[in-house]
Amino acid sequence: MGICHVSKGRIHYKIEGEGTPILILHPLGTDYRSMYLWLEPLFKRSTGFQRIYIDLPGHGKSIASHQLKTTDDMLQNILEFINMKLGNQLFSLIGCSFGGYIAQGILDHNINQVQSLCLLAPVLHLKERILPMKTIVSDRTDESIIKQWDTEVKNAYNLLMTYQNGKNAKRFLEEIQPGRLLVNKKVINNTWKENHYLFSLTPLAKVASVIHKVLIIVGKQDCICGYQDHSNYFEKFPNKSFVAIHNAGHMLYIERRDLVSQKIEAWLEEII
Repeated sequence: MGICHVSKGRIHYKIEGEGTPILILHPLGTDYRSMYLWLEPLFKRSTGFQRIYIDLPGHGKSIASHQLKTTDDMLQNILEFINMKLGNQLFSLIGCSFGGYIAQGILDHNINQVQSLCLLAPVLHLKERILPMKTIVSDRTDESIIKQWDTEVKNAYNLLMTYQNGKNAKRFLEEIQPGRLLVNKKVINNTWKENHYLFSLTPLAKVASVIHKVLIIVGKQDCICGYQDHSNYFEKFPNKSFVAIHNAGHMLYIERRDLVSQKIEAWLEEII
């Protein structure tokens, strides 16, 4: 565990292993554990990588100063962290949901330093999106688990999870919920979401083509970020692999973990 002081706060991080660096960025509203707990077993098989997990500004144990108001500010903090901890080293990125959006911003600023990207259900720089209808598929094996939860946790579970069962409920409680309790609501609030959620400039707008190998994994039942916009949105990436998984919502790394892990392992074999 470590703390890195940056201009608008502090970045809390955890490093595992040695080798090619991969910076790992979690979704909005949780912390690094939502990625750490399921990715680390994967890296026991895929060796040769140094994994750098961070808490995004306003999340987990990262501290956001009163000066941090926008997603541009969040990105600046993370870019400073990269500069201090990685210097001029090449590195790759794994970003999920909002973390995938931040990853696009990092690529825009450090395009010659980023080696490759893996984006899971990434947020796109779009105000209007094509979203499938919200559905919930449940086999009711989670009922004995969620009946013990308070209303707020149940609401979050129902919002985020499309495929609900006992296994997925346990994963939500163990991997997602702990970080939800640590979110700084002075930073991650409705004012920020309405006015400062998107970057001030579109990532990679001035770049004609991005030659990096990029793995993009989306769920066809993702009613939060969708999936139809993604294939055209990344048309600047000629070396992309695009995977749209059926029977997967926004939490595809919980709902279809085995398949998502297989795709990531194949991506890792290409960048080692």
